[in-house]
Amino acid sequence: MTVRSCLALLAALLVTGYLTGCSATGPLNALAPSATHTRTVGTAYGPGPRQQLDVYRPTRAAPAGGWPVVVFFYGGSWNQGERGDYAFVGEALASRGVLTLVADYRLYPEVRYPDFLRDSAAALAWGLTHAGSLGGNPRRVFVMGHSAGGYNAAMLALDSRWLAPQGHKAQELAGFIGLAGAYNFLPTDNPDVQPVFFHPRYPEGTQPLQHAGVGAPPSFLGAAVKDTLVDPQQNSAALATRLQAAGVPVTLKFYDRVGHASLIGAFGAPLRWLAPVLDDVAAFIDQTPPTAPPR
Repeated sequence: MTVRSCLALLAALLVTGYLTGCSATGPLNALAPSATHTRTVGTAYGPGPRQQLDVYRPTRAAPAGGWPVVVFFYGGSWNQGERGDYAFVGEALASRGVLTLVADYRLYPEVRYPDFLRDSAAALAWGLTHAGSLGGNPRRVFVMGHSAGGYNAAMLALDSRWLAPQGHKAQELAGFIGLAGAYNFLPTDNPDVQPVFFHPRYPEGTQPLQHAGVGAPPSFLGAAVKDTLVDPQQNSAALATRLQAAGVPVTLKFYDRVGHASLIGAFGAPLRWLAPVLDDVAAFIDQTPPTAPPR
């Protein structure tokens, strides 16, 4: 089997759902270019073994003020995932001149809601605090996530409960980027997700849609039309509508040739032909103005 046919098979399996999440990331990581970035592995943002992140610094020269910064959270129904599985995402963004931090967070059954949000907030706070020392622009920090990670990112961007204990606030963020995120999904019949959120006694205030309002950062929401795991209308479209009604600038994109997993898989160099999601995210970052300077 040729390399081209192998990649076509990988793409087909991703789109049809036979491969999901980290089961398909090995080939994408193996084929990720190395000249676009330098990678620092295992930087601690907290005391626990899963409270670490990897840093991807672009090799291209930084613009005036420093590179834009993305703190990225992966998906996996809050049950699975490793930051190393998403090296292809760090490479993709770094190749576009974005300083990228890919963070782990604790998972079920070690923790349930909201402890993974506390971890995510600590990782994002670390990025906000250290952006300048890493060569990034502290006024151009974006929080980004896919699937369950999109939920984490949305909650940090929209709900002040999580960043405040870390000494930061959502107004410090230049923007929020959610890909196939879960923003409006409870109650759920997903057996992997139910125990994470104490089914059937769901805590109050768990849904990002409930917190969307005035003052939210500019947002990019991307979803696959064929997503059968996280309904794109109930989640991405509904959040976009709520944010737009509050006067928040929103870019909403739907992609035809991808599914839930292949939406993030399309960040990998061999699969970028599937959907222009990397181009669209990079354009959103480039076009979003920095936050106001601190007083």
